[in-house]
Amino acid sequence: MNRKEFAEFLIGSTEHTRDEYEKMYPERNLDEKAMVTRFAPSPTGFVHIGSLFVSFLDTKFAKQTNGISYLRVEDTDQKRTTESISNITRDLSNFGINFDEGMLADDKEIGNYGPYLQSKRRDIYRAYAKDLIEKGLAYPCFLSEEEMNEIRSMQEDIKARIGIYGKYAKYRNLSIEEAVAKIEAGEKYIIRLKSPGDFDNKIIFDDVIRGKMEFNENDLDIVIIKSDGLPTYHFAHAIDDHLMHTTHVIRGDEWVSSIPLHVQLFDMLGFKAPRYLHISPLMKKDEGTVRKLSKRKDPEAAVSYYHEEGIPTYAVLLYIMTVANSNFEAWLDANPYGKIEDFDLTFNKMSASGSLFDMDKLLNISKNYISRLKATEVYDMALEYSKEYDSELYDLLTKYKDYSINIFNIEREQKKPRKDLAKLSDIKNEMWYMYDELFNPEKYDFQNITDKDEIKTILTTYMDKYYTVDDKDSWFGNIKALCDELGYASDMKAYKENPDNYKGNVADVSTVLRVALTSRAQTPDLYEIMRLFGKDRINNRYKKFV
Repeated sequence: MNRKEFAEFLIGSTEHTRDEYEKMYPERNLDEKAMVTRFAPSPTGFVHIGSLFVSFLDTKFAKQTNGISYLRVEDTDQKRTTESISNITRDLSNFGINFDEGMLADDKEIGNYGPYLQSKRRDIYRAYAKDLIEKGLAYPCFLSEEEMNEIRSMQEDIKARIGIYGKYAKYRNLSIEEAVAKIEAGEKYIIRLKSPGDFDNKIIFDDVIRGKMEFNENDLDIVIIKSDGLPTYHFAHAIDDHLMHTTHVIRGDEWVSSIPLHVQLFDMLGFKAPRYLHISPLMKKDEGTVRKLSKRKDPEAAVSYYHEEGIPTYAVLLYIMTVANSNFEAWLDANPYGKIEDFDLTFNKMSASGSLFDMDKLLNISKNYISRLKATEVYDMALEYSKEYDSELYDLLTKYKDYSINIFNIEREQKKPRKDLAKLSDIKNEMWYMYDELFNPEKYDFQNITDKDEIKTILTTYMDKYYTVDDKDSWFGNIKALCDELGYASDMKAYKENPDNYKGNVADVSTVLRVALTSRAQTPDLYEIMRLFGKDRINNRYKKFV
């Protein structure tokens, strides 16, 4: 039996040969500088903020170079598959991340370079495995689980590298006849790569972000086809990136140690390797130490957290841009109304070290973003958010649409807009006193004026003689007149010069009017609040207090 026959014996017939598959996936008709990127998650859990970061970079770089980004789902480890593809695509789409090609849902895809689900590409991997076997670059391995455990235990005892290489690759040089005899005797096998590497040799790898790095050559005979007929990640990703003509792979630095193997795989398969960008994980300060953002410990690690908190997805992407490129924040400060698409990411501004995930900074960006939106935009976002997460607020926003929009518009469309909302879940806490249905204060803090009879006098005198909301100047003029009548300084300069001549000042009186109406000493513009309330509602609030 020759090698070709042996490969057929081991793998079986395939629908197409390697050469035929090469023709089925021709070069893409793109500009030389266009990037072809891929996001290739395993469906093994919720979408992590780190995955959102990588997928955003994939689509952003592809878009700004007039290239292609695609979503490939790597589900060859069937035991670990726990998440549906539809959930993954939904979570990413909710953040405005949509790919040009790839999986759209569990059973739907778009593009000419699929299937984009690895479990449906089984025949492709088998064809390339056959080719390697024919060339003597792969072989059947009969190591049992017990033998593997013995080898690992032996390597641990003598502090040797863990894996199948050198003398531990006991079936590497088995003759075709010996291998056939074992298979015909019913022995189970997998297919291993016959690595030509020498661990004592060094290779130089040029990472797009990290620059040149030196590694020991790979000499591990890794598994390429498992006993279930599916490929390992290492083998499948090399074939897929080649056939789909990926130019740049953006991935976490946990894959840095795999570089020697992946370089070797591309070389043995006769492929040109894509450029790799290994990015460091998002880090978090925790009780004086810095650690990786954890799926298990940190709620903000899941992208669902941002929806639950009502942090606008665009604000999250703005924050991601600051993590991606160190100069974006300064650009955004100079261009507060600038769009993400107006800024081109560059490799030389990407950090090779881990970036701290700063929730305070994200919320500050979100606060600035929300402050620049129109009131109608905030209302629409609030309505969508509350429909899912706060039915009470949703009912109020629906019942009082115009009134609610006007609340959102207080101190909004001006040179320095008010920044009191960092997330949509803050709305009820910031606005509850504006709705009679929610107004049930536990306490009133009038600060400097505490005598209840004096407070009652201020409120009744104001409503009887000085209430007006015709315009802001006359409104404030009337409050000053109220101060003059009741013995308070209407002029702050005069008060500071002779405080003993007055009961207090105009700020104290304004605080009484504000607190009796809202129960809060700090609110948005009091004139705007009064204008929205109208005389009857203000009167009712003041009577409620009295």
